[in-house]
Amino acid sequence: MLDNEPTPVDDRSLDLPAISRRHLLMGSAGALASVSLLGFSPLARGQAPATLPEFAAWKSLNDLIVHSANTMETRRDAIGSGVLTPSDKLFVRNNLPAPDASIAADRDAWSVNIDGVNTPRALTIAELKTMGVETVASVLQCSGNGRAFFPHGAGGTQWSVGAAGCVLWTGVPLKTVVNALGGVADGMNYITSTGGEELPAGLDPKTIRVERSIPLAALDRAMLVWELNDNPLPVTHGGPLRMVIPGYYGVNNVKYVNNVAFTPAQTDTKIQVSSYRVRDIGVKGSADQPSMWEMNVKSWVTSPLETASRGRTMIYGVAFGGSQAVASIDVSLDGGQNWQAARFLGPDLGQFAWRPFVLAADLAPGEYRVVSRATDSQGNSQPENRIDNERGYGHNGWKDHGITLKVT
Repeated sequence: MLDNEPTPVDDRSLDLPAISRRHLLMGSAGALASVSLLGFSPLARGQAPATLPEFAAWKSLNDLIVHSANTMETRRDAIGSGVLTPSDKLFVRNNLPAPDASIAADRDAWSVNIDGVNTPRALTIAELKTMGVETVASVLQCSGNGRAFFPHGAGGTQWSVGAAGCVLWTGVPLKTVVNALGGVADGMNYITSTGGEELPAGLDPKTIRVERSIPLAALDRAMLVWELNDNPLPVTHGGPLRMVIPGYYGVNNVKYVNNVAFTPAQTDTKIQVSSYRVRDIGVKGSADQPSMWEMNVKSWVTSPLETASRGRTMIYGVAFGGSQAVASIDVSLDGGQNWQAARFLGPDLGQFAWRPFVLAADLAPGEYRVVSRATDSQGNSQPENRIDNERGYGHNGWKDHGITLKVT
């Protein structure tokens, strides 16, 4: 996701019983903007596409809001009350155009170079698969999820709540790979991952390459993954191989990863130095500003969204703790004046997964402002209001994310 905000990616349907086939890791392991130079084609406001672009044609069109040829948001009413997001409903967001599907013709032959270790070398997916396999459930979320709520018109895709989903990733822990290569070399402070997209000719690679650095402490949770929701990782979502950092915003989960380096300093590419930096409105991005790394605690209601009949009403939503486990969820029917504890639904899939929730409410005819507020395992709760910033990043204020429900 470059600061100019090109577009997304995501995948396939899900077989819940398949979870038992592998060990499931829990815990720490204004602005439909486009860049015509790169071929991004935003849709006019209110324009409804008849079809999806070829690279995402397998997606469920009725469950998506298509912002542009490369950015697609899961409809709020399509999120449902399930623990996992079906791949065909998952939002799509790419910083560069997706590579041709031919890159996945021989998935096991895809190679990633590992550098900054004591025995650097390139490894194919086939070789990675011999080192170990783990499956982790985690929330994938764009840094700008909630951008549409910022009143100053933050540039970039105008995501509401649907630039997020909870999915299963299957691959090998990066720490396992590193240990097999003799450990991290001395003096390294960051994990720097590089995407394998074809770069447009005539541009300085540093201004366009998808290359992100994250703190070395994330090694305990980082993974090189080749499956999404128990199916081969689609090219739409970064296949054949993707770096996944559970608890970190999507931009750090580099797609088509072909190089992972342990480095003493952060990369000097634009996407790291000045993009995805939290700064005041009107201020340009720079390396001394906070980077969009770990996610914060967040929740929102998914159903009902507009109307309901009087009497017993089940109010559903999803909640997650970001980089921590979510611990509790409260719902208010009067815009935050009074709160009621809701209960979580379904199995707890670990620290980085979201939890669907439900509140049973007896509603008389009238209008209700329904909001939700999650609290993580460290006691951090969603604030009432957003923190205004230039790019509309990291919005987890509960007030904006509420819905107005009319009961008849």
